Amino acid sequence: MKYGYARVSTIGQHLEHQILELQQASVDKIYKEKYTGTTVNRPVFEQLLKKLQPKDVLVVTKLDRFARNTHEGLEVMQTLFDRHVAIHILNLGLIDESPTGKLIFTIFSAFAQFERDLIVTRTQEGKTYARMHNPNFKEGRKEQYTDLEIIQAYNTHCQGITYKSIAIQTGISISTLKRRIKKLNLKNQKL
Repeated sequence: MKYGYARVSTIGQHLEHQILELQQASVDKIYKEKYTGTTVNRPVFEQLLKKLQPKDVLVVTKLDRFARNTHEGLEVMQTLFDRHVAIHILNLGLIDESPTGKLIFTIFSAFAQFERDLIVTRTQEGKTYARMHNPNFKEGRKEQYTDLEIIQAYNTHCQGITYKSIAIQTGISISTLKRRIKKLNLKNQKL
């Protein structure tokens, strides 16, 4: 059987494109999950690995969907080859247990890890530069609600309205309200 595996790193990302590619590759069953590749624990992937039998093929769209780094990729590859399971990486091709297949996999895994490491390095360098040269630099996402909106919501809460009601009215989640109220140090203040 041909088993497909699709993974994205965050809840906001979508699996549809990978699933379409796997369907076009005529896989029999697709396993999918939303877990970061840097996380050791990927329960769906572990479940799939246990299911694979000799002569099965594991299909992924790209190398970075398969493993977190070169070391892990080589370990999983060797385990699969020991069980006579082939790996088909759609943008690379079928990787078999031949010496050439193993060499190709090792080289591409090393380049994939190198690329991830470069991205992390460039990102960190960009943040360091921004911190040094931009006094308004803030790391993380831009806050969706202004301080004024939070203050108004807090004042409404001080009038006896529940956080839940305020969340329904404003669209600001309860956790965001509480976090921003704490950040603005508004507790027990009437504004």
